[in-house]
Amino acid sequence: MANGENDLMVPTENTHLLGEVLPNSRVVIYPDAGHGFLFQYPAEFADEVNDFLDH
Repeated sequence: MANGENDLMVPTENTHLLGEVLPNSRVVIYPDAGHGFLFQYPAEFADEVNDFLDH
C-alpha cells in the first residue's frame, strides 16, 4: 500500500487501516505528497514495487 501523506481522495489514515488487515502488505507513505505521489516519487515507488515483487 502506498500513499501520499496528504492524499485528499484516499485519506492516508485509510491506507494505514488497510495495511493492518491485508496479509503480507507493506505501507509506504510519501512525505509532502498527495494523490499524485506516483508522479512526485516515481523512482522510489518503482523500487518499492520491485522489492515487494521480489519477495
